[in-house]
Amino acid sequence: MGKIKIYLDEDVRPIIAEILNERGYEAISTIKANMVGKTDKEQIEFAIKNQMAVLTHNIKDFVQLHKIYQREHYGIILSEQIPLKPLLRRLLTFLSKTDAKEIKGQIIWLSKYKEKL
Repeated sequence: MGKIKIYLDEDVRPIIAEILNERGYEAISTIKANMVGKTDKEQIEFAIKNQMAVLTHNIKDFVQLHKIYQREHYGIILSEQIPLKPLLRRLLTFLSKTDAKEIKGQIIWLSKYKEKL
């Protein structure tokens, strides 16, 4: 199973990339990628070039970019802004159950991976 590589959009906390890397995933933030201040179009094109899925809270803009880049992108993972721990739990659950090939050209809603109480 091929692990999903994650590119964090500018609105996602960079510590998430550090935590993912510590857990054996390949992840990079916009800060580490020197992409701070770039347009959403430039962000998705960077992710495509590096064969990475984008993790973002910028739902409206990335749903539109999905329509343009659907055949090219390696997945767009969308999440509302929630506290760090629940976001990480959802993301790690998703990553543990999903192969990179499964999400190419797809939008993924992390809310689907919400814990059931």
